[in-house]
Amino acid sequence: MTDMELDLTDTCRSGAAAPYVRASRILLVIPCYNEEASIGDLLDEIAATGRPYHTLVVDDGSSDATSAVASARSPVARLTQNLGIGGAVQTGIKYASRQDFDFCIQIDGDGQHDPREIETLLDAYALQPTNITIGSRFIDNAGFCSTRMRRAGIRLIARALNTLFAGGGLITDPTSGMRLLDRRAIAFFAKAYPMDFPEPISLAWAMRAGLTVGEVPVEMRARENGVSSIDGLKSVSYMIRVLGYILLARIARRS
Repeated sequence: MTDMELDLTDTCRSGAAAPYVRASRILLVIPCYNEEASIGDLLDEIAATGRPYHTLVVDDGSSDATSAVASARSPVARLTQNLGIGGAVQTGIKYASRQDFDFCIQIDGDGQHDPREIETLLDAYALQPTNITIGSRFIDNAGFCSTRMRRAGIRLIARALNTLFAGGGLITDPTSGMRLLDRRAIAFFAKAYPMDFPEPISLAWAMRAGLTVGEVPVEMRARENGVSSIDGLKSVSYMIRVLGYILLARIARRS
C-alpha cells in the first residue's frame, strides 16, 4: 500500500437511528478518482441522512480538486499514485480494521449510490446477518441498471460465482460497488484484496474462504458526471477476464 495523507477530523453524523445502528460504529468508504463534480454533493447527502456514519474519502491519485472538495466535509485518504479501485477500497478497509469499526460500507464517489439506501443494507444485516451484504440493482430491477451488454455480462459472472461457489449465497449483482462488510469480512479483506476486478473477485475469494454473502434490492442512479471505465467492447474483455479469474479462484480452492 502506498503512502497517503490522512486528515483524521471526525465527521460522525448525529441523529436518530435504529438501536443496532446507534450501537455500531459504521464507516462509509468512498473511493474516488477525479470526482470533484460529484463528491461534495454526495457527502452533503450523507450528512442529510442524519445517521451516525463516519466517512472516509479515498482519493485515488486524482488530478482534479477531489481532495480539496471532499476535505471540507470528510476525512480524506489521499493516495500519492493511482492504485485503481481495489487499492483504494482496501485503503478504507484497512482503516476500518485499525480503527475497530463494526461495519465498513463501500459506496461510489460518482453519486450513483443513494446514501438513503445505506440503511437498507443495515436493515438487511439486522434481519439476516451475512459477512458481506450487496446492494443489488437486479432483484427489483428498479432505477438505473446499466446497459444491455453489461447486464448480460453481469448475469454470466453471477452464474459462474453461484455455480462454482455454491453455498456462499445467491448473487445477482456481483459487480455492485455498494456493499456492507461486517467485522469478519473487514478482517479478511484487510489482509488481502484483489487489485483487478475487485468487486466480483473479492466475492470469489470470500466464498472460497467460507464467508457468507447476502443481497438486498437497492435503487441506483445514473452517474451525472464523468464516464464509466467499462463500456462498449471493454465490457466484453472485462467479462472474459473476470470469468477467468473466478475459475482460477475455484481451482485454487481445490489445491
